[in-house]
Amino acid sequence: MPKQPSNLLKTNNFWQNNYLILRELKHFRKIAILAVIFSFLAASFEGVSIGFLLSFLQKLTNPNQPMHTGIGWVDVVLVSDVLPISPIYRISLLILLSTWMRATFNYFSAIYTESAQLHLADRLHKQIFEQLQAMRLSYFTQTRSGELINTITTEIERIKQAFSGAAFVFTRFLTVCVYFIVMFLISWQLSIISVLIFALLAVGLSTLNKRVRETSFGISQANSQFTATAVEFINGIRTIHAFGTQEFERQRFYQASSNQLNAAVKVVMAWTLVKPIAEGIATTVLISLIVISFTNFTLPVASLLTFFFVLVRVIPNIQDVNGTVAFLSTLQGSADNIKAILETKNKPYLQNGKIQFQGLKRSIDLVSVDFGYTADNVVLNNITLTIERGRTTALVGASGAGKTTLADLIPRFYDPTDGHILVDGIDLQKFDINSIRHKMAVVSQDTFIFNTSVRENITYGTSGASEAKIREAARLANALEFIEEMPQGFDTKLGDRGVRLSGGQRQRLAIARALLRDPEILILDEATSALDSVSERLIQESLEKLAVGRTVIAIAHRLSTIAKADKVVVLEQGRIVEQGGYQELLELKGKLWKYHQMQHQASQS
Repeated sequence: MPKQPSNLLKTNNFWQNNYLILRELKHFRKIAILAVIFSFLAASFEGVSIGFLLSFLQKLTNPNQPMHTGIGWVDVVLVSDVLPISPIYRISLLILLSTWMRATFNYFSAIYTESAQLHLADRLHKQIFEQLQAMRLSYFTQTRSGELINTITTEIERIKQAFSGAAFVFTRFLTVCVYFIVMFLISWQLSIISVLIFALLAVGLSTLNKRVRETSFGISQANSQFTATAVEFINGIRTIHAFGTQEFERQRFYQASSNQLNAAVKVVMAWTLVKPIAEGIATTVLISLIVISFTNFTLPVASLLTFFFVLVRVIPNIQDVNGTVAFLSTLQGSADNIKAILETKNKPYLQNGKIQFQGLKRSIDLVSVDFGYTADNVVLNNITLTIERGRTTALVGASGAGKTTLADLIPRFYDPTDGHILVDGIDLQKFDINSIRHKMAVVSQDTFIFNTSVRENITYGTSGASEAKIREAARLANALEFIEEMPQGFDTKLGDRGVRLSGGQRQRLAIARALLRDPEILILDEATSALDSVSERLIQESLEKLAVGRTVIAIAHRLSTIAKADKVVVLEQGRIVEQGGYQELLELKGKLWKYHQMQHQASQS
């Protein structure tokens, strides 16, 4: 069986294994360096004060012996007759001075350590944000939002604790080193015995710390599951009430909370076991050393008292180090979660192009395009389609036919798994995608409303719009009337996900947002699906005006909304089965004609 590493080595491994986190320290290295410097100075003055204490005890136990510390200027002060006070008072003042100097350095060390961990958390927040923003949408379809929120909040908070704990271990380690130096200067024999015993203690406790580390992964997993369950409960509260599934959600939430509790209890039971064991062994070591020193070594009383004073100070510091190392082991799961997000290998990044989009000149062409969300789930098959500039192309088909997926390829929410999308003959992936998206607006059936004012929701993505343009966009979207009836009008806060609005009102705000953007390319994914017949007619008129001179890709469930489209594309099971003018396809009496007949019969019944 291989030898277990020591506790301090395991702490070092904890940070070595999380280089992706530690690399953020370079952005505030001055703060971190100052924390180290002040910690070193505090530890040094701890040794200085103990040296003065030895001289103090020597003078008390042997008043006739002159004081001697080995420090030139100190010995001059002690024997000098310049100060009209006795040497015992002088050394007392030096002890107090060194103590207050140590306290001052500890204060600054704590300030810079806390500042460093706050900067670390800030950097990790920003790095995770940049990582998530750079991902393709496919990453978010495979990852629960609650787990990501847990990592950004809870896990980073735990990493702050890890940094604080590591800083604590470092400062205590420096102090213990100073203590051992003093002990060796007093009695190297007793010091060697002490080091050997404490080394054996460290090896023994490493087994316990390994167990603590293994239990830490469970608590991170339980925290992620709990956060994900809580987020789903809050976001889905309307559906929960609608289906009367409160009892089911209660059981699911209680189970997640219980799992979190059980995981935390396991960690606490393993972690808290370290300190009492360490205390018991350390006390045994102390008593044993006292017995050994009196029976086997002859030391001056002052030296012996100082040695045991230092040893008494060493033991709680070593106990604190062992306890903190055990606590650091509980945070490995959190570090691994953050490391997994920061890791750049095997991540679905959006590879952006460099060509700036100057506007559509001719057409967008899909050439033999295939797409699947996974390798075994192909959604689009051999799509070849031309979307001409300044014309409206409507996508029609049953649910699951691939209409929305096809439209999502244009703004590069996803990329084809095979084939090419060409913009004026240039591969879409060669363009700076934001230069295209800035000339594009998307109004989807799943409208997202931000928890800000009406005005901020309408102007989202269009900064600097005048009040007149905002009101005009709202009027054209048939939203002005209900906005002015709200308590604060355009300044009314809409709540989380626009909870204060009806489905139709949310949709009309989204259309106003698109109108204000004045896009070259407009994607309408069942944009009028949430509206009543009167609002639908008014919005349809507005959209028809908006579509003039623009390239429009419209996905429609109601065929009446795309009757004036320049081209209608009928999809079935991810394939184009028909395309042409609306009346032209009706005359063929193919798939579009069947959809037309079905909707006509439904409206008559």
